[in-house]
Amino acid sequence: MAASNPEFNFDLDGDTLREECGVFGIFGHDDAAALTALGLHALQHRGQEAAGIVAFNGERFNSERRLGLVGDHFSNENTIKRLQGRVALGHVRYSTTGETILRNVQPLFAELATGGLAVAHNGNLTNGLTLRRELVAQGAICQSTSDTEVILHLVARSQKPRLVERYIDALRALEGAYSLVAMTNKKLIGARDPLGIRPLILGELNGAYILCSETCALDIIGARFVREVENGEVIVISEEGVESLRPFPRMQARPCVFEYVYFSRPDSILGGRSVYEVRKQFGRQLAQEAPADVDVIIPVPDSGVPAALGYSQASGVPFELGIIRNHYVGRTFIEPTQTIRALGVKLKHNANRSVISGKRVLLVDDSIVRGTTSVKIVRMMYEAGAREVHMRIACPPIRHPDFYGIDTPEQKALLAATHTLEEMRDYIGVTSLAFLSVDGLYRAVGYDGRDDIRPQFTDHCFTGDYPTHLTDIIGESAKQQLSLLAEAG
Repeated sequence: MAASNPEFNFDLDGDTLREECGVFGIFGHDDAAALTALGLHALQHRGQEAAGIVAFNGERFNSERRLGLVGDHFSNENTIKRLQGRVALGHVRYSTTGETILRNVQPLFAELATGGLAVAHNGNLTNGLTLRRELVAQGAICQSTSDTEVILHLVARSQKPRLVERYIDALRALEGAYSLVAMTNKKLIGARDPLGIRPLILGELNGAYILCSETCALDIIGARFVREVENGEVIVISEEGVESLRPFPRMQARPCVFEYVYFSRPDSILGGRSVYEVRKQFGRQLAQEAPADVDVIIPVPDSGVPAALGYSQASGVPFELGIIRNHYVGRTFIEPTQTIRALGVKLKHNANRSVISGKRVLLVDDSIVRGTTSVKIVRMMYEAGAREVHMRIACPPIRHPDFYGIDTPEQKALLAATHTLEEMRDYIGVTSLAFLSVDGLYRAVGYDGRDDIRPQFTDHCFTGDYPTHLTDIIGESAKQQLSLLAEAG
């Protein structure tokens, strides 16, 4: 369908990549809950639909779980007072599809034979549905529709004598991607899946240890970065200090490359690299691979900004803020008719005519999913007087869905999976269109991009190379599976 068709259905809500979760836990600090709330503020970009904190005050566990943003609920002094204690665990969540309900908000908590256990999870279990069915068939009663609850049941059913051993026993049954932080009355336990697909960081603040999703959560509280938790590693934090366990066979790490492309905050450090600098390098590499004869480089805010800067620096073409983002947009109260949906992008973005009119414009964005937002932004450029509109995408074409904690549509809804490059260019309505190559992406992150050194990352959205078993997905369509796992993570 041509982009100029006035009846085009702009599915704006489905035209972005979303990460599901962020985790933050701290052990051994008098202000544990308040620091956890601050850490969750820094991780808010990883999930905006719900937030929760569990704390232990020396006698009992207290939990506060809410739908909405961290600042809406955890800036209240009375809320923090109800979460007293020297150990706390927090979580921010984005659910992929379906209803967001309070019983799915993490951390999840259960009273086990060994005592209370809270768990917060970032990722997706690709055998979570299979495990859940087996547990229910054996008599388990599930209180949520989250795959995280499976972990609690597995820990409870383990016959190992010590809690940490039970926890590791449960991990052995899991497939897929997970960065987990669990809390007991005496310990904080972190675990990263054997491939290290999702990130997990160890930090320290005045003798208190922290486990969190990104280094920006350490920065907000003035904590020190210690190191990344390694793939397949289990970290146990207690009054005795930090213990590192390696219960799984050593494997080559394959972290998700989308942390660099989109998900992590640009001020975070990941794999020893500045996310901001890597994104600029994406732009520099893109300028080498796909130059354009244009007058101005314009980022699609906000995630396209570093790559656009890199493209501008490498090409010598001026960088301008040609699209101004409204950062204060919430859910509109207006009935979402087709007419209103067609205005959806203008609620968030508006063209800066003074730098667009009469110019040959090159837009730089981080990715294209369905392509509907790209269509709208390109139209916006032409309406603002652009002579030509070119587009460059700072990652390879997304041709395959994700099952490890990224909200992607089924394959047939991914524009690059169903269209050639020329068809995509025509669909979006641009003068030219180009993507960063897979080799270029690897070079930008610090590898030479040769096939004989791949894979260094989990890059299946581009290549179709899924690094783990997809037990739940086999025999079911991606759409059905994503619906069944809608509340996972």
